[in-house]
Amino acid sequence: MNDYERVSCVIRHLDEQHGKQPSLDQLAEAAGLSASHFHRIFRRWAGVTPKDFLQCLTVEFAKRRLRESASILDAALDSGLSGPSRLHDLLVTLEAASPGEFKRKGAGLQIRWGFADSPFGPCSIGWSARGICHFAFHEADTGDDEPVEFTENWAAARLIRDDGSAQTRCEEIFRLNRERKLELRAFVYGTPFQVKVWRALLRIPPGCLASYARIARAINEPDAVRAVGGACGRNPIGFLIPCHRVIRETGIVQGYRWGASRKRSIVAWEASKPDTRQCLFSSNGEIST
Repeated sequence: MNDYERVSCVIRHLDEQHGKQPSLDQLAEAAGLSASHFHRIFRRWAGVTPKDFLQCLTVEFAKRRLRESASILDAALDSGLSGPSRLHDLLVTLEAASPGEFKRKGAGLQIRWGFADSPFGPCSIGWSARGICHFAFHEADTGDDEPVEFTENWAAARLIRDDGSAQTRCEEIFRLNRERKLELRAFVYGTPFQVKVWRALLRIPPGCLASYARIARAINEPDAVRAVGGACGRNPIGFLIPCHRVIRETGIVQGYRWGASRKRSIVAWEASKPDTRQCLFSSNGEIST
């Protein structure tokens, strides 16, 4: 069992406790570890104490993040600009396949792909000369076969297995989120509406949250809340296109194709980082730390 799986067990334990505040010993027991060992690996994984991390998992915290994020998202989403803060730097360039390319299912493309270990469990990654075209999380017991959705989307492409390079790509993706010092390209297949939603998601900074309704308004489709949810569910590049940052107005963090526990883990992991957890959001959308 890796660190993420232990954290996932703790989240399930919290769900069963219905909002109680378990002690460190109780959390460690849920993870199958001693209290000291659990505390040590948790700090290594999350960068903060279990107590700080658990705060980020609560519904009230999520609702507060939605309120705090509102003004900054108004600036970033409504204006189409990345905003005044380094948190708003748009570091993922998204290119959409043309209708003809979509129809050809990747014919003429060479795509390398492989499995890797991420902070949130096993994942698969695919990339071509035009950018990352696939990222999906998997359970530990999924197996070693090619991901079905990946091979269906790129059925006519030449696929080359390369786990070593996939691990390197994985580390780049999560280093981007943590350090924000490099740029990555994404290449996607999607309808015009889906691509419009995915572009909006790229403008939600780490640690911020947006509702499905807020994204619908940002793309000038205020009545398309359900369709926005559908587009998030069809996101072909998990984490890098951050559909995990879109939640319900109620603060409930659910509706994630790779599991609600994983979504909650990612949201809390991002929110607990010093450069997001300590942000002060002012009414004009500026950020100070």
